[in-house]
Amino acid sequence: METKNISRITTAFINDKSPVMDFIHDDLVASGVDVVFRSDNVADGNNLLSSLTTLPNICIIDLDFSDKDIMKQIRELRSQHPILKLVAHSDMDDEKIIRELAELGFSKYVLIGEDIKKAIDGAVNSGWMNA
Repeated sequence: METKNISRITTAFINDKSPVMDFIHDDLVASGVDVVFRSDNVADGNNLLSSLTTLPNICIIDLDFSDKDIMKQIRELRSQHPILKLVAHSDMDDEKIIRELAELGFSKYVLIGEDIKKAIDGAVNSGWMNA
């Protein structure tokens, strides 16, 4: 599947600082995706989302499962922004986690190494499924 023109999509990017996530961020920007903000964690990202007058089309969240409160923070973000399309990004391929994220209303779950641009296009244009 070829991706449609994703250059008109606005995105919030919540991730830890890592070379992999830096590369993905830079690649998205180079392809024309407008990154509205970048935050180091879900709680700060939620605060930044709350300060915006217009929500971005998508919020990409790199899930750091070493943070024991990550699912609580995601539930809080979802409750405050119920219509925001969420894309999870992780190296964890765990069916239980994927099911829980789907129940929380995530549009996509992308494993590291999968095409995140394709996932963004899919999240904007369809419902839940892996990238």
